Amino acid sequence: MGEVKACPCRRGEPFDSCCGPILSGEKAAPTAETLMRSRYTAYVVGDADYLLRSWHPSTRPAQLELERDQRWLFLEIVGTQRGGPFDDNGTVEFIAHYKLDGARDAMHELSTFVRVDGAWVYLDGTFQA
Repeated sequence: MGEVKACPCRRGEPFDSCCGPILSGEKAAPTAETLMRSRYTAYVVGDADYLLRSWHPSTRPAQLELERDQRWLFLEIVGTQRGGPFDDNGTVEFIAHYKLDGARDAMHELSTFVRVDGAWVYLDGTFQA
């Protein structure tokens, strides 16, 4: 029997039943927070293609180079506004903790998400102090 790997998003579920199906395209993220968690997971596992696919076409970069030496440690969701199953937009404030070049740091962002053709996508974000 295979090893059950916990999902990096820290919802407490196995990767294969949490963010895994969203990254593979088998399942859509039902909320902005779920999409945010799946995007964090994509950074952890190095899935730049998913990050680009889940980015709004108007703000999506032409390409995305992930920092290979950056090790993502854990995600904290600070708060959400709207972004539920019946909303068309929402925000998620989060802190993503990581280690780079031997030093621990964190990225604190307020991200905006919108729906495009019914699917949640990342629009943009503002770094928080």
